[in-house]
Amino acid sequence: MKKEHRKLLHGFSWIGFIVYLVVMVYFLFFSEQMGRIPSDTYHYNLKPFTEIQRYLNNISVLGIYNVMLNLAGNVICFMPLGFVLPIITNRNWGVIKVTVMSFLASLFVEVLQLVSKLGSCDVDDMILNTLGGFLGYLLFLMCRGIYRLSSKRKSTRN
Repeated sequence: MKKEHRKLLHGFSWIGFIVYLVVMVYFLFFSEQMGRIPSDTYHYNLKPFTEIQRYLNNISVLGIYNVMLNLAGNVICFMPLGFVLPIITNRNWGVIKVTVMSFLASLFVEVLQLVSKLGSCDVDDMILNTLGGFLGYLLFLMCRGIYRLSSKRKSTRN
């Protein structure tokens, strides 16, 4: 990739990452539609797969929209993190590092939700968020591979 294109991609990635963080903070801590209303009690789940199973078992009561919003939403909301980390840091991260960073970011969010009593601290959210970061990194690898393949084809044509 040309140096000026790399700088442009890096700059746009930082802008996108900052917008992503602002949107995430809003939805995770301030959105009343997402149940972010201050509470006097702590809400938490420390048993893995309890909430995931509850959502899947009660899909007819909760509705497909609410189930998908919770389960797929937790995965999708961390995919940008896994995708953008290698771009904004200019490092060759690797799947384990990105997955660990996604887990740590999710842990940070869940602890903040617990301490602030906004939303709930849920180990299932951490599992789904970490999966999202992992999948985001796999998407990054796919895009990078496609770009490299197309660049190689262009250079062999010229």
